[in-house]
Amino acid sequence: MPPSHEAGWAHADGALKAPSWLRPPTDPNALVPTLWSSTAHKADGDLTIGGVAVADLVADFMTPAYVLDEADLRARARSFRDAFATFDVFYAGKAFLCTTVARWIQEEGLCLDVCSAGELTVALKAGFDPGRIGYHGNNKTYAELRRAVDAGVGRIIVDSFAEIERLTQITDDLKRSANVMVRVTAGVEAHTHEYIATAHEDQKFGFSITSGDAFRAVEQVRAAKRLELLGLHSHIGSQIFDSSGFEVAARRVLALHARVSEELGVTMPELDLGGGFGIAYTTQDDPSDPAQLATEMSKIVEHECKALGVDVPRLSIEPGRAIVGPSVCTVYTVGTVKPVTLDGGAVRTYVSVDGGMSDNIRTALYDADYSCTLANRESDAEPVLARVVGKHC
Repeated sequence: MPPSHEAGWAHADGALKAPSWLRPPTDPNALVPTLWSSTAHKADGDLTIGGVAVADLVADFMTPAYVLDEADLRARARSFRDAFATFDVFYAGKAFLCTTVARWIQEEGLCLDVCSAGELTVALKAGFDPGRIGYHGNNKTYAELRRAVDAGVGRIIVDSFAEIERLTQITDDLKRSANVMVRVTAGVEAHTHEYIATAHEDQKFGFSITSGDAFRAVEQVRAAKRLELLGLHSHIGSQIFDSSGFEVAARRVLALHARVSEELGVTMPELDLGGGFGIAYTTQDDPSDPAQLATEMSKIVEHECKALGVDVPRLSIEPGRAIVGPSVCTVYTVGTVKPVTLDGGAVRTYVSVDGGMSDNIRTALYDADYSCTLANRESDAEPVLARVVGKHC
């Protein structure tokens, strides 16, 4: 298909012109609410966030720069806390963590997930209560586990038999107990990109329910003198917009929960359903609000527990990007604008910004899409098809 016919694009004085449905709204200052933090606003082409002009931030800090809206992040944290009032809500620190964010998360009443020694260091330096920290990861070293036990981390999510053995030795050596959750793979093919789906069988995380490894892991934890079994953990992936994946996973994980109760005589008090709730990067994305998610997930678990004849365990979830993602934007400065003449005479315009894979790997990793806006001026030029590109290959 020649470039001039891409998705309805037409020639305009040798350039490629946007079809009407892709052109900016009549108001050049309009922002799509789902794509921006709640305080983002444009007037006369100038973007402000939290009442601060982005142009002023660029003058002070240069670009590329991440701009985080504190009021918006706090509000999203509260919305999850309030909607999931009967759950424990763990903010997934891997989405974005620094000492300030850790303090905000604690002040808003959430718990915190970490998955490396560095993230644990940041959390503890911020004064985060270690009893409200969960420690994730598929390759926790002996030193990392020992530090987690020393610090009194509230839960360690074990991911392999080797890790259970390390943790057993550490708790015996220190003569201290550790609360443990067993991460299981439920065999669910989440409707997301294959690189961020984490509940199918052939992947690095967790113990397979189907193979029997998950049940054996529970038995191994139970046999350890100082490991306290809290329950099972399941996470099906990231950028999930469809609750059906959670429903299938919950059914399979709760079946294992019931089997443990029946065969081992152990009632595990907790169940973690993970996170991965999708957010809007473009107008094509339609994320669920926390209240809707809480209603759907609660109904799923209650229905399955009733069918299995077991009590509903204490539930927890792990939103990360759903809290911080919409609160942050990345600001770039446009440098080279290069028109390239294509076969047939059409012109492709390449707009180069001063960032790229060094500040955002997602586009190169799995073709992630984004929306962008001109942040410091208005333009009355006709829109043309352009590729916004970074500095790196």
